[in-house]
This record gives sequence, structure tokens and C-alpha cells, in this order.
Amino acid sequence: MSRVGKKPIIIPKDVEIKITSMALDNDQDSKGSQRMTVMVKGAKGSLVVDIPKGIEVTQKDDQLIFIAKKSEDQTSKALWGLARSLVNNAVVGVTDGFSKTLEINGVGYKAVLNGKKLVLNVGFSHPVEYNISEGITITVDKNQITITGIDKQSVGQTAAEIRNIKKPEPYKGKGIKYIDEVIRRKAGKVVKSE
Repeated sequence: MSRVGKKPIIIPKDVEIKITSMALDNDQDSKGSQRMTVMVKGAKGSLVVDIPKGIEVTQKDDQLIFIAKKSEDQTSKALWGLARSLVNNAVVGVTDGFSKTLEINGVGYKAVLNGKKLVLNVGFSHPVEYNISEGITITVDKNQITITGIDKQSVGQTAAEIRNIKKPEPYKGKGIKYIDEVIRRKAGKVVKSE
């Protein structure tokens, strides 16, 4: 029994849920099983979540309930909790949205928005341009970059890609880091005096 999967999702009043299912006829081991998709529509936009096979989603009043068809199968148990988490993230995304904040540390390091591109000057001989993907909004305030969007996975992926451009180094902490990230520092070389 999945602790995450068995919890129902409470649907807020301003969120609309549409569950669709289609038959899988090209899969040999499925034998008439169905693949479900859940469309979540809210004030900030809409998201479509694919539900893995073996998991069934039903809507009762203002709740979404997830059921693993083969509860004895280990992969069904694992995917049961995953499916519930993905749909819950979609519900939270279309109501509140997600955001991640990055911080730039270093002398002369800065970030500037140029249309749909983020231009970073982070110690290279050239400015680094990062193309902002669809559905993501980036704001720059002094040395902070805030990434917002309705899809949790794409917000996290964008933040990770920007951080990867110049990871913080352990000696002075120069680079791009998450706002709440703690960098383990190393001591520099100690010169012995004679």
C-alpha cells in the first residue's frame, strides 16, 4: 500500500479536472488496458498529466482518488505514488505556481534579461546566453534570478540548467547557487613560513 498514493487530492473550487482514457492496443502485455490522462485547468493555465498504466484515477465530488489495479505488483505500487504526486503538483501549479530563486556571487558577475534570453556575465571571456523556454518567467533583481512557472519539473530543470552554467566554487563561493543552498567551503593553501 502506497502511503502517498492512497491519499486523495482535494480539488480547489477554481480548478477544473478532466479525466480521459484511451485504449492501448499496440502493447503486447497490456491486453486491453487503458492509459489515462488528467487535464488540470486553473487560473494560471492548464497542464496535462499522463498517468502510467496500471493506475486508475476517479473523481468523487471534490476529490481525486488513485487506485493501483495490480496492488501486488511492485512497479504499480511505485507508480501509484508517482501518479498522485504528479497530479498534485499540477493542481498546485495552476493555482499557486512554483518558483525558484538563484543568487549570483562574484565580483563583476551579473545577469540581464534580453527579450526571451537571459544573458549572464559570470567570469567567462564572453557573455553566456540562456534561452528561456515556453511557460517559464524569469525576473532579475540585482544579484538574484527568480524563475516562476506552473510546471514544477520545468521550473526546477530551468533553475538547474542556469546554475550549471557556473556552479559555485568551494574556495570563495563564486558562481550561481540556489538562494537557500549552503556551499561547503574549503581552506586555501597554507604557506609555511620558515
